[in-house]
Amino acid sequence: MPTLATTVDGLKLPNPFIIGSGPPGTNLNVIAKAFQEGWGGVIAKTVSLDASKVVNVTPRYGKLHSSDGKEIIGWENIELISDRPFKIWEDEFKKCKDMFPDRILIASIMEEYSKDRWVELVERSQACGVDAFELNFSCPHGLPERKMGAAMGQDPDILDEVVSWVMGVAKIPVWAKMTPNITHIEEPSRAALKAGATGIAAINTIRSVIGVNLDTLRPEPSVEGYTTPGGYSSRAVKPIALRMVMEVAQLIRKEFPGRSLSAIGGVETGNDAAEFILLGGDTVQVCTGVMKFGYEHVKVMCEQLLAFMEKHKFETIADFKGKSLDYFTTHADLVKRQTERKAAQKAAADAKKMVQADGEWTGNDFVRQSNDLAR
Repeated sequence: MPTLATTVDGLKLPNPFIIGSGPPGTNLNVIAKAFQEGWGGVIAKTVSLDASKVVNVTPRYGKLHSSDGKEIIGWENIELISDRPFKIWEDEFKKCKDMFPDRILIASIMEEYSKDRWVELVERSQACGVDAFELNFSCPHGLPERKMGAAMGQDPDILDEVVSWVMGVAKIPVWAKMTPNITHIEEPSRAALKAGATGIAAINTIRSVIGVNLDTLRPEPSVEGYTTPGGYSSRAVKPIALRMVMEVAQLIRKEFPGRSLSAIGGVETGNDAAEFILLGGDTVQVCTGVMKFGYEHVKVMCEQLLAFMEKHKFETIADFKGKSLDYFTTHADLVKRQTERKAAQKAAADAKKMVQADGEWTGNDFVRQSNDLAR
């Protein structure tokens, strides 16, 4: 009987499904709901030391629907990190671990380019009993003027420095969350791993404009008639996320064996999760999917993932993690493989041709040619 239980970086999870940092982990009430419904772990909404600078607006979401209007295939948000004072988070982190001592609570943290601030944030969060950190180097909007989020994660040199600060004081696993808003995701990932990060989380949302209202001519979501580019998520980003997860997984396999990878991007089903695990994910994060289907949807995804495992006779997540990575190659190699296959097929077909005239007999294949002519 297959099991979804898995251990990643020493963190024991009942299943690989983790609530991704964002609204579904915005306070203790919803975090508790997630654990009660059976999520493997929860990454709380990103916190910083000074929440007074975080001011959200409404509306802050935009949705892209399928052509028939029945499905949400894309979701944009211009939501910022937590606007709640860090002291409240300290209290709720402690209460959460008291309520769910055996469940995995991960603090998502983000700060300005200041060693003292990062060190303080790590030490205070760690003292509350959280099980791991996710460093938010990837939020594509909001607070770029403070060199936070993707503004930091797009610079490998800064990443190396900041991760080193964190690893100097962290006593628990540390995942660096990567931005997709970069040409080669391997470069910042490599910098974070070289600096000592326990693992990588990828990807965060893709910088986007969800659309323009053709009646008002205003881009959306419209706030006082104006907007700003936001982060794109939901089903539509999955192909891009799969590609980037594959690239990070190959990097880890080649240069940093043993480091972990938490995969993110458009996961809504157990089969989606299976694809990300096949491409190297140890865990799978879901954020927008929770906003679309609710916390209870984890049960459906667990059933679907178990059904996939039973079909292929996999007993554990480790049995199929990264199993599809070996099937990526270069375009030149694809051409070579196809040319060789066609040549082999032609040779086989030629070898099977029956002798029609005396001039077609060959000494090398005389016995086969004789047998081919026998009834």
